[in-house]
Amino acid sequence: MHLTQLNRECLLHLFSFLDNDSRRSLSLTCEPLRQVFLDPRLWTLLSFCSPSQLRWDNFLLGSSLRSLSVCWHSSRVLRVCNIEDWMKTPFQRDICAKHQDLVSDFLARVCLTCPHLHSLTLSGCAHITDGDVTAVLRSCGGLRRLRLENCCRLTDELLHAVAELGGRLAELRVDFCRNVTRAGLQLVRERRPGVSLSADRSGSMVPDSRPEEGLTLSTTLQKLLQFS
Repeated sequence: MHLTQLNRECLLHLFSFLDNDSRRSLSLTCEPLRQVFLDPRLWTLLSFCSPSQLRWDNFLLGSSLRSLSVCWHSSRVLRVCNIEDWMKTPFQRDICAKHQDLVSDFLARVCLTCPHLHSLTLSGCAHITDGDVTAVLRSCGGLRRLRLENCCRLTDELLHAVAELGGRLAELRVDFCRNVTRAGLQLVRERRPGVSLSADRSGSMVPDSRPEEGLTLSTTLQKLLQFS
């Protein structure tokens, strides 16, 4: 029996055991398998371990997507991306310039094509902004879990958006997000008491500030110790 003689449901089940690259490779063998690859039901969950993977054409974004994860655990995040822009060397800026808009642009696509997203996890995505995540909250009204870790550009502005737009949220994590304050976390607790809130180290870390805003030697040393 040839593989393509199986019905669509069986083929979808078989494809579900393959990684994205294997799915794409198999889809290139014939048109019936290509159509299985393009079936939205195959793409209810997407997980990426590097922003560079967001450029690849081995996945499909669509209304069936329920869970999305972009987790980048790399020394580059700590030593380059997480550094304040005004402290970066020209070399570090050049490295960031090659990928700094990748996750933001991807989230914009998610807003347009994935209205039924239930879970979003972003870790080590140091270049995303409050506006990027707020747009997801606004476009994906059924979002239930929002897990953010080591995303240094996120601030209390996002927490205000959660208080306003997160009516369906059941879980919010903002771990190691150094520009989130205790006041912002308290606002979420008061406005969204039903949300399970985790904020490991957030609210107790030293927030970013430029030298003219009063960054002292002592503050600089504190920030260095955070990542030592």
